[in-house]
Amino acid sequence: MIKVVGVIPARYESTRLPRKLLRDICGKPLLQWTYEAAAKAKLLDKLIIACDDEKIMAACRSFGADCVMTALEHKSGTDRIAEAVASLDACIVINIQADEPLIDPAVIDSLAETMLADPRLVMVTVKRRIIDEAEINNPNVVKVVCDKDGYALYFSRYAIPYRRDAGASAAYFKHLGIYAYTKDFLYVFKKLAVSSLENAEKLEQLRVLEAGYKIRLIETMVDTVGVDTADDLEKVGAILERTIKR
Repeated sequence: MIKVVGVIPARYESTRLPRKLLRDICGKPLLQWTYEAAAKAKLLDKLIIACDDEKIMAACRSFGADCVMTALEHKSGTDRIAEAVASLDACIVINIQADEPLIDPAVIDSLAETMLADPRLVMVTVKRRIIDEAEINNPNVVKVVCDKDGYALYFSRYAIPYRRDAGASAAYFKHLGIYAYTKDFLYVFKKLAVSSLENAEKLEQLRVLEAGYKIRLIETMVDTVGVDTADDLEKVGAILERTIKR
């Protein structure tokens, strides 16, 4: 039996940056950087890429990744992952975003460790304290607030908590889009109806909260840079180039 499987859902098409997963960064496609970083996680028993196109599949094979073809019509990474792991005898599934070439393998291990340590948990994700004030009001940076036990109260593109008084102090946390679920809950999640909050914020995880399930948050000090635009690609390229030269 596989205790922990990591899955990277990989779509060929992308609205803001076409074919972004196959874009070259320092001599490798973006997707390869993500796969090789995730493969360094110590608690993954298996790591696979869930493809939707033969071009993605061919790239995966070129750098030796374990990959599977999934249906083109999936509307979300969650649906793609559910298909990819359907035949696997696994306990925990970790959803690793394909456009995160700077993903820290220690974060993946922390998610796996948290899930393995507490059988009551069905879903865990990650937060990081916001240091850069500009991120607080950036709708592309998803914020999260938690209860005293570390469970999510709400995720929003809005600046939460709202500081009513100018002198009020409040900590803001950025949500990092990597998730761990039990395999059983992954299929529960997949079957949940799209919720009103999810529609409003365009955040899939709100479907889980609105249905009454709990999402545990763990904190990391490590930030990451996802690639959505050409500027992001350039920024990540510069970071990786500096890393290579060390």
